Amino acid sequence: MIDSVVIATDGSESVTRAVRVALDLAERFDAAVHALYVVDTGEVDSSPEKLRDELRDALESQGEAALEAVRNHADREVTTAVREGRPAAEITEYAREWDADAVATGTRGRHGENRFLIGSVAERVVRSCPVPVLTVRQLENGE
Repeated sequence: MIDSVVIATDGSESVTRAVRVALDLAERFDAAVHALYVVDTGEVDSSPEKLRDELRDALESQGEAALEAVRNHADREVTTAVREGRPAAEITEYAREWDADAVATGTRGRHGENRFLIGSVAERVVRSCPVPVLTVRQLENGE
C-alpha cells in the first residue's frame, strides 16, 4: 500500500512527466503527496563568493516555482519544502523523515561518459533511499 509519495523536482522540463506519473500514482492509492526542491549547496559553494547569496536566492525562487507547478498539476493538497544541501542526500533524508512509501524523480536519461562526468541525482537516490524510487525518463518528444 502506498500512503505517501515524495516528488523530487528541479523544475526542469525533464521532470514534468515524472510529476504527472507520481501524481497519478498518488491518486490511484489516495496517497498524500510531498514535493521537494533541493538548493544544491555544491553549486552555490562553487560559484564566486560575491554571487553566492544572489545565486542561492535565485535557486530558492526557482524551487518555489517548481513546487507551485506540482501544486497546479495536483488534484489534492501537496506538502512542499525547499531544502539546502546535496540533492540525493536531502531527498533520501526527507523520505525518511516523512516515512514515505515511494519517491518519484525524473531523469534526463544520460548515459555513458556524460553520466560519469556529470553524475546522476536519480541514480544516487536509487542507491541510497530506503523506499522504492520511481524514476521517470523524459520521452524523446519532450513529454
